[in-house]
Amino acid sequence: MRIIKFNLQSAILFLTICSFSFKINAQSFRDQLSPTSVVFKTSDSTLQKLYNKAEAEAKNNIIEYGKHKVMKEGGQYVSLWLETQPMAGAMYAKRNLEVATNNIQIFMDYQRIDGRLPGVIYNRNGKIEPNYAQFQGVYFPMPAFELFYWLDKDSNYLSKLYNALEQCDAYIWKTRDSDKNGCLETWCIFDNGEDHSVRFNGYPKAWAYDFPPSKDFLSKLSKEELQTNCKQNSIDTTMDIMVPIESMDMMSYSYSCRDVLSLISKELKNGKEDYWRSKANEVQIKIKDYLWDDKRKACFDKDKNNKTLPALLHNNLRCMYFGSFSSEMADDFIHYHLMNKKEFWTPMPLPSIAANDSSFRNISGNNWSGQPQGLTFQRSISAMENYGHYAELSLIGQTFLNALSDSMRFTQQFDPFTKKSDQTKDGYGPSILTTLEFVSRFYGIHISKDIINWSCLDTKQDFEYTQVWNKNTYLIKKNREMVSCFINNKLIYQFSKGCRLVTDMNGKTINIIGIETKDETIKLLADKISTSFTVKPNFVYKLIDDKAEVLSSKGFFQPK
Repeated sequence: MRIIKFNLQSAILFLTICSFSFKINAQSFRDQLSPTSVVFKTSDSTLQKLYNKAEAEAKNNIIEYGKHKVMKEGGQYVSLWLETQPMAGAMYAKRNLEVATNNIQIFMDYQRIDGRLPGVIYNRNGKIEPNYAQFQGVYFPMPAFELFYWLDKDSNYLSKLYNALEQCDAYIWKTRDSDKNGCLETWCIFDNGEDHSVRFNGYPKAWAYDFPPSKDFLSKLSKEELQTNCKQNSIDTTMDIMVPIESMDMMSYSYSCRDVLSLISKELKNGKEDYWRSKANEVQIKIKDYLWDDKRKACFDKDKNNKTLPALLHNNLRCMYFGSFSSEMADDFIHYHLMNKKEFWTPMPLPSIAANDSSFRNISGNNWSGQPQGLTFQRSISAMENYGHYAELSLIGQTFLNALSDSMRFTQQFDPFTKKSDQTKDGYGPSILTTLEFVSRFYGIHISKDIINWSCLDTKQDFEYTQVWNKNTYLIKKNREMVSCFINNKLIYQFSKGCRLVTDMNGKTINIIGIETKDETIKLLADKISTSFTVKPNFVYKLIDDKAEVLSSKGFFQPK
């Protein structure tokens, strides 16, 4: 991510003059918010120290934007980016619902009437300035939908979100399929937020026009106009324009919009659930048919001539975050690539480009050519859980927490071979929130929509994790071998460490999940329940008459 100042002189570029201020009716979402909070205590002094610092650094990233508090990206970044801050809002809702709401609502408030969301929103001396020179990754639909549940299912908010996503998806398809072949395109580096990646050498950094870059158009621009388009690296009119790139990222942005529109339609009962599901499926099918290489078991972008670009990218994991892969595609990518020690399972896993790829570069700072990014770890949580690979996520998360415990610094990137934090500024939000999220997934409580995840890895350390939400208090407490779950001080379950218990909001059991990398013998105790059974990695069980029956299963792929 880079701060780009784009000149708003041309009305043609922006189609309309919008009133860029927080809308009065949006205030209703912020005025009636239930307090939320999290308290975590553990006998693991190192983890406690890391957790405490993460909590403090997260609060340091809360700033004023106009009249409202928001959470900035942090580290060297002082603004709000579409690729990070809605996701940050959804994650921080469990601690501060006002900030979480603002982080998501502000992007709807500044949506252009043609449907385009701002890629970044600046606050320059109290003046809020949205920027539309790049997509910056549309990591917005699912976090915004998750907020609906934190807002106690506010139907007014959900209707506004439906309209925003419908307009966003329409804009993407109106402008980003320039050759009309059914595959969406990226036109500049910042559309995907892959700053300085070698795979984009010479490409425009930003592009605010509704038509793709071309030599003919650039040759007509003055030097001043070129510099305006890309402040830090003005475009050379003689360069070989390699964009548009047919993009797995752009396709996934649309898939996410349509996927969430289907989910919203179900809640609103507007009769469009099946319509949007079929539209999302169309995108998923196109990704598989056009960008997926079944021999290499991964997706690859294509250049402007529809020729496959060879670089093996972590962007496949991004697709999994959006849910745009089929289950088989996700399994194959994890099996053949993500857990491959020569590719993405480096000592510090998840490099941006496979470590053995010719395009890989181990460059620190803000560079997506190779080093693992805190933002990728943040996205990996939903990416892996979407496809039932809980045990592999435990490996990712434990490696991440151990690496940060060594440095006690929340930086943007990490050396894939030494695990060392880079020397970028401490306080980088995605790394902070990833730390807090992994704690909730491994040693605590995570509320998702209408369910509660009660989790405890096979650890020797004792802990307590308390979540206050919607005027209720949820507590998970581990003491020696057993884990106790409470709702409003009432004990509802006890179970053995080494698994995840999933319940509804009232504590009724939904299923049990194997989150460890080995088989675990689990005891489960509650009123009228006393049973024991074996939980396998990535297996999901349903309790029927005191017996655990397999509901679903995924193979666990060991790093190799």
